[in-house]
Amino acid sequence: MSEVNTKVGGERVRKPRKPKKSQIPYAILVTILMIAFGSYLAGGSNKLPVYWGFGIAFGYILQRSRFCFTAAFRDPCITGSTSVTRAVLVAVAVGSVGFWAIKYAGVLANADSNLNMVGVAPIGLPLAVGAVLFGIGMVIAGGCASGTLMRVGEGFTMQMLSLVFFIAGSFWGAHDMNFWSKFNTNAPKIFLPDVFGWFGAIVVQGLIIVLLYIAAVKWQEKKMGSAE
Repeated sequence: MSEVNTKVGGERVRKPRKPKKSQIPYAILVTILMIAFGSYLAGGSNKLPVYWGFGIAFGYILQRSRFCFTAAFRDPCITGSTSVTRAVLVAVAVGSVGFWAIKYAGVLANADSNLNMVGVAPIGLPLAVGAVLFGIGMVIAGGCASGTLMRVGEGFTMQMLSLVFFIAGSFWGAHDMNFWSKFNTNAPKIFLPDVFGWFGAIVVQGLIIVLLYIAAVKWQEKKMGSAE
C-alpha cells in the first residue's frame, strides 16, 4: 500500500493511500462482450470472429509492450535507447520469413503466372515525399498508425485528433494517386528474389537485419553505456 504526504499543523503526515480497485474483471467482461458482438456481426461466418479476436489480442499486445515504429526511429536520436528499434527489427525478421514462405509457396503453386512483382512498389518521388511527410507527422503526433490506434483506445485526445487527420490524409492521398503515379513512370522496382534468387534473397534480408541490430546495440552502448 502506497503512502500520501499531507501537511497537518506544518508537519508532514504520511497517510496510507487506498489501493486502486482492480479493473481486470471489467476488462474480461468488455473483451467477452466485444467477441460476442463480433460474432453477432459475422452473421454465421467462422472467419470474422477469429479476425476480431486476433485484432483484440494484437491491440492488447501493442498496449502492453508500447510497441511503436515512431519510438523505434525517434528514441535513438533523442534518448539513445534502441530497445524498441531492436524489437522492430526482430518483428521485421519474423515477418520477412513468413512472407517469404507464403510468397514462394504461391509462386510454386502458380508456376505459369508471374507473381513475383505483385505488390512491389516503385522507388520514386512519391515514395520519398510520402516517407518524409509521414516521418515528420508521426513524430509530431507522437505515434505511427498502430501507436495512434492503440492510444485512441487508451483515451488520448491528441491521438483522436491525429487519427481524424490520418484518415483525411489517407483519403486525400488515394484521391490523388493517379497524379502521383505519373512520377513513377520510370521509377525502378526492386525485388530481391529477382536479383539474388529466392533463397539468396532471404539470406541477404536476414544479413541486413542482423547488421542493423548490431548497429543498434552499439549505438545504445555508445549513448547510454549499456544495451539492456
